[in-house]
Amino acid sequence: MTLLILYLILALGVSFLCSILEAVLFSTTASYIEIKKMQNVTGAQLFANLKTNIDRPISAILSINTIAHTVGAAGVGAQAVYVFGETWFGVISAVLTLLILIVSEIIPKTIGATFWRNLAIPAGYTIRVLMIIAYPLVIFSELITKLMPKSKHPSTVSREEIEAMSSIGAKEGILNKDEGNIILNAMRLDMMRVKEIMTPRTVVVACPRNMTSAEFIDHKEYLEYSRIPVFKKNIDDTEAYVLKADVLESVARGNGANPLRHIERNIKMVPEAMNLRQLFEEMISENEHTALVVNEYGAMEGIVTLEDIIETLIGREIVDETDTYADMQELARERWHGKMKKIYPRFWRR
Repeated sequence: MTLLILYLILALGVSFLCSILEAVLFSTTASYIEIKKMQNVTGAQLFANLKTNIDRPISAILSINTIAHTVGAAGVGAQAVYVFGETWFGVISAVLTLLILIVSEIIPKTIGATFWRNLAIPAGYTIRVLMIIAYPLVIFSELITKLMPKSKHPSTVSREEIEAMSSIGAKEGILNKDEGNIILNAMRLDMMRVKEIMTPRTVVVACPRNMTSAEFIDHKEYLEYSRIPVFKKNIDDTEAYVLKADVLESVARGNGANPLRHIERNIKMVPEAMNLRQLFEEMISENEHTALVVNEYGAMEGIVTLEDIIETLIGREIVDETDTYADMQELARERWHGKMKKIYPRFWRR
């Protein structure tokens, strides 16, 4: 009877431990271990190494678990026949199977998957001991698994998982709604093109470069923008822009009769197919705020600003103390629709 109990404890106890370790190993996230490494927690690097080369710890855990099951089941079966007789062998086998399922599989794996944060570091040390005990089997298993095709550069986490984590974090209150949106929008900058956020050519407010500063300030629509494109003959011939502040300063200094070309600045040109991440990086590195959007033939398609990118990123309109309207693009479109309605009152419909 004593041997029966010992074999039963061996089968269930060792398997219980192996199941917990397996669940913790798979449940612990790379981000959690990275945080522990940054906090200089002892054992975090060991666990990170186990996750990086996961074949070895899994081989050790499964090998010892299988041995425990086999030896325990054989010992329990033999002792059951000796103690109770062959009549009870079937009953003992059924009870043992049920105990292994519940005590050494369901319960420990549930514990490991639930409390992996508390168990991760001690589990790392325990797994290391099991790897030493089962070293020959670990090496043999590693030789076999090397024959299987693997990804050359396996990713710890994918972009889709980060997006999903951001959404979950916002739903659970870990991130507020704005923070979640910023993360999602930042990851989508690669997929968005300049033409999706630009102010179209048809609604761009521009002025001739030969216009004087005094004439400029007489036009109310120009004063509603901080940067205004300037052209030579027509808007398709735009190569520069002026700052409203420079124009006002020119007038204040008594140079109102000077044409805008004296204070114009070169404007950056970007293709309409450029993604927003690349545009954002270029405008930041070059200290540019405004860019002229051109198509594949070099013709003007519109205007894009750094503010447009940031608004796309945070999902809100940016309004400063110089803005008369909250959405300057919408203002330009409203004026264009109004102009078309005046020209074609019978045919124009919004």
